[in-house]
Amino acid sequence: MKTSDKILQMLKTQGELTAKVIATELGLTTMGVRQHLQSLEDSNDVVIEDRKAVRGRPTRYWSLTPKSNSHFSDRHEELTVQLIDSVTTVFGEQGLEQLIAHREAASLKLYQAALAAEVGLAAKLAALAKLRSDEGYMAVIEQVDGVYWLLENHCPICAAASACLNFCRSELKLFQALLVGEASVSREEHIIEGARRCAYKIDPINGQTNAI
Repeated sequence: MKTSDKILQMLKTQGELTAKVIATELGLTTMGVRQHLQSLEDSNDVVIEDRKAVRGRPTRYWSLTPKSNSHFSDRHEELTVQLIDSVTTVFGEQGLEQLIAHREAASLKLYQAALAAEVGLAAKLAALAKLRSDEGYMAVIEQVDGVYWLLENHCPICAAASACLNFCRSELKLFQALLVGEASVSREEHIIEGARRCAYKIDPINGQTNAI
């Protein structure tokens, strides 16, 4: 993987970073990383923000622009939106709802089968994150103060979700159904609403917490 691609991956999964942090993680010089960042800025893939420091010069942070999404999986966005429009035109809103419900049911069945052999909430969430990452969501699980977080750093169906918000509603319902009786699930951050990622708070029922 090229250095510029590694930098894009870091910014996608970790959010805004300084050149020094990126250099340390990649084992490169700060000057070398700045050269790559400058190239990415020239191509409009990243932007900078200078923040006032307590002492000395402002600290420069780098973050991704919407254009950078072209470097990640897009699931044929244009065709997807066209199909959604066609379904609505031919079958109406009810037909689209039936399509979304069918996708939700099929995904639930697939996920349930994949998690069936996992014991405990932590193991199930780790398996779920792998499934979602395999689908292009760049998902990770974090645990903070007894609460789990499913963090999805990319949305491979973003175009479809933007065209029909019920796709997002369906995904939240899917997670809630998958973990019913084990945890409550709520979405706290949402890419469609302008957040960097989608973040699902997974609060265990009866304190079922184990290390990931």
